[in-house]
Amino acid sequence: MLSVKHLIDTYSLTADDITQILDTAASFESVNNRAIKKVPALRGRTIVNLFLEPSTRTKSSFELAEKRLSADSLSMGGSTSSVVKGESLADTIQTISAMNVDMFVCRAKLAGTPQRITENTDAVVINAGDGKHQHPTQAMLDLYTIRKNFGHLDGLKVAIVGDLAHSRVCGSLAPALKTMGCEVTVVGPQTLLPARPDVLGADHVTPHLDEALPELDVVYMLRIQRERLEGAPYPSLREYNLLYGLTKEREELMKPDAIKWADYTVTQE
Repeated sequence: MLSVKHLIDTYSLTADDITQILDTAASFESVNNRAIKKVPALRGRTIVNLFLEPSTRTKSSFELAEKRLSADSLSMGGSTSSVVKGESLADTIQTISAMNVDMFVCRAKLAGTPQRITENTDAVVINAGDGKHQHPTQAMLDLYTIRKNFGHLDGLKVAIVGDLAHSRVCGSLAPALKTMGCEVTVVGPQTLLPARPDVLGADHVTPHLDEALPELDVVYMLRIQRERLEGAPYPSLREYNLLYGLTKEREELMKPDAIKWADYTVTQE
């Protein structure tokens, strides 16, 4: 059993919690490779997917997982719910909860929305991304990938690079990495750092990507959250890429066994 009822953020998770989540995920990985991708783990459970912000990967991942675990699911979007008519979130959650659902999965533009849902239901709540705050399920997936590659997490040196100020992925991943014993470096221009970088719990904060690369085991690239930007935090995309893009030349600075990947949507510029 986990030490928490809801999955709202990664700060609340212990190392034992995270290990249990990763071990459970590993035990289900083979299901995705079967001809019949179905197990009865959540048979009889009802899950409501409340996505108040656009999503492709996260929404489809939850919906597929629910089907493959035999849950009954209902998906609602912000534009198709009574929220657009002025109904409060609390009223919406209380109404649906009265139908005895077992879980809410919520994505929202406003930070704190999943926590607010927990105050209006007895069902379990999973945060699928809220504003610039947290994205704990993405962090669990990232930890799973790193552990699968190296066989462990403790002692690994990991850098998170890019738009740190607006990234809920960084907000979840950095503290989770620290909980699991990793050494965490955050890399980005001063204009894309949080007002207080120390809240991320990182061991190192630097604007110099080239200096950090040779020591790293994992390089995690963040996209620029253009939909959340205020003002002009960098002169141009070209200049940003020159300083923080992971080029072929920069790859040569990395350890031969280091891994790299990005969390982001591919956009057309």
